Amino acid sequence: MGTNKVIGEKIKRVREMKNISIEEMAERSGLNGEQIMRIEGNEDFPSLAPLIKIARVLGVRLGTFLDDQQELGPVICRRENRMNDEGIGFTNNATTKHKFMSYHALSQDKSGRHMEPFLIDVMPAKDADFIFSTHEGEEFIYVLEGAVEVNYGKNSHILNEGDSIYYDSIVAHHVHAVNDCQAKIIGVIYTPY
Repeated sequence: MGTNKVIGEKIKRVREMKNISIEEMAERSGLNGEQIMRIEGNEDFPSLAPLIKIARVLGVRLGTFLDDQQELGPVICRRENRMNDEGIGFTNNATTKHKFMSYHALSQDKSGRHMEPFLIDVMPAKDADFIFSTHEGEEFIYVLEGAVEVNYGKNSHILNEGDSIYYDSIVAHHVHAVNDCQAKIIGVIYTPY
């Protein structure tokens, strides 16, 4: 949970620096105060949707919580560095500790970026009661290994190795592995700020 701990600390630091109370953050983001406190206190692995809402309220890019360094030029992400990265874990909702996705940032050192590219390990779902996500922006997914199901609005799409999907993330959506097998995808998230 090391990387997740850094995210909670960064959120709290930015919120306090901008003199925004937890109550104000809850009201402006649509999240509840207890959930924000659990995220800041590193008790939860939040999904991306709450992080995006928090970033919007704080007036920062989503990448602000993921950045390690600030590089103005091109950023190269070497395979051997990524292999030692435990990734950032996200859960299906705010109350479960089951990590269903592990994100490995592919551009965390790039400053001023508008896209967030990730290599994502998608674990098999433990139940079919998915919590859908909605947030401003767009997402692109390319399946490297295995198969995933993308629930998008009222539709469902099965993507196999080599398939891709591009969608508006304001529509309720959920991505999970199918066939009780882990999948690996490239995901690119764009969020305006």
